[in-house]
Formats: sequence, structure tokens, C-alpha cells
Amino acid sequence: MGIEFDSLTPVLLNELNDELEMMLPEARVAWTLANLPGKVVMSSSFGAQAAVSLHMISRQMPDVPVILLDTGYLFPETYRFIDEMVGRLDLNLQVFRSEISPAWIEARYGKLWCDGKEGIGRYNRLVKVEPMKRALRELDAGVWLTGLRREQADTRKGLKCLSRVGKVWKVHPLVDWTDHDIHGYLQSHQLSYHPLWHRGYVSIGDIHTTKPLHEVDDPEHVRFFGLKRECGIHEIELEKVS
Repeated sequence: MGIEFDSLTPVLLNELNDELEMMLPEARVAWTLANLPGKVVMSSSFGAQAAVSLHMISRQMPDVPVILLDTGYLFPETYRFIDEMVGRLDLNLQVFRSEISPAWIEARYGKLWCDGKEGIGRYNRLVKVEPMKRALRELDAGVWLTGLRREQADTRKGLKCLSRVGKVWKVHPLVDWTDHDIHGYLQSHQLSYHPLWHRGYVSIGDIHTTKPLHEVDDPEHVRFFGLKRECGIHEIELEKVS
């Protein structure tokens, strides 16, 4: 019997997070699959260290739908890395895109990512936030697993293992892992970093708003010219999915 939303008080949520905090990531995945109700999905940007969560979660749930948001502007290396991971791990890849093509977005609005913070926000809502909400809805998701970690950015330092998005449980099994932990897992399972990792790209998104470390003064500025750190899909906790 899964935990019911109606019975979830803030106190109970804190208690569950305290329990999850004491577990290893693999145990958090197992706990999620055993205790949380509804269909399970995971999302992945197929970024620098994505192979860890993809491998760890798919080993316990081989047919888990893996949501990819294809903006149409990913690096060529990212598309090839996706193909590599799908083939190696036999992933159930589910690709979602904006209902407006990249070319049409540019024709209608121009290069939104060049229009400051507001333009970047509008671009992300079109190509990431709306497709993510649609993915959760169309896949009838009850549980959403991610690879987010506190160490990745200042905006993620306060992450808990377990939270809610509307009526969807959101779980971050790797939340407390360090880069050292990630490296150890990749090594022990003979997995690869994203190919751009070795060229200094520590956070990898769209080709037009991603820079390697050696081209910025602040590590927080490797994405979106330092104007934003999050693309928006992990900020929809404040809204209902439907």
C-alpha cells in the first residue's frame, strides 16, 4: 500500500526525509519503488554525469520511462551520448519537445536566449517547462525520479530527498552525493561521463547557453550567461502539474 497524499502532513514528510537521508542512493530507489504509489518515471538531461542515475535506476526498474526534453539545440555530442546510453542500458526513452519547432520559435520570437533573463525564461518555458508538464501528464506519472544533487549548484543546496509537484512525488536519490562519489560509481560500473566533460563542460544544456569552465569567471555562470542557473523544470514544485 503506497503512502497517500491526503495523509501526508508536513511532519510526516520531514520524517520520511530524515529516513531517506540515512539511506544510500540505491536503497532510496528501492524504497521509492516499494512505497510510493503511481507510475514511476525519471527525467534526464543526459548531462555530464547522467550515466549514474540512468544506470542506478534502470537496474532496479529496467522499463522505467526516461523523459528527455529535446530542445533542438542540444550539442551533437549530447545526441550521440543519448544514443550510446540508450543502446548500452536498453533505456525506455520518451522524448518530448515543444509544440512549436525551434525554427518556428526563432521566426516568431527571435533568439529568445539573447534577450536577457526574461527572454531566457520565456525560451525555457516554451522548450522545457511546458514539455515537462506534458510528459508527466501523458505518462500519468505518480513518481518522478531525478539525478539532482545539492553539490551541483547554489540553487540546489536545500534539496530534500522527497518532495511533491502537484500530485506527483519527486525523488532525488543522489541528492547528497559529491563529485567524488559520482566518479567512483562511474569507475566501478565502467560508465562514461558525457564526452564534453573532458573539455571542461561541467553542466551541459543547449549549445547556445552553455560554456566550459575555462570561459567563465564563476562556475555558476556556465549556464545561461550567469543570468539564471535553473531552466525551470525543477521549479514547478510551486505549481500543479495539470
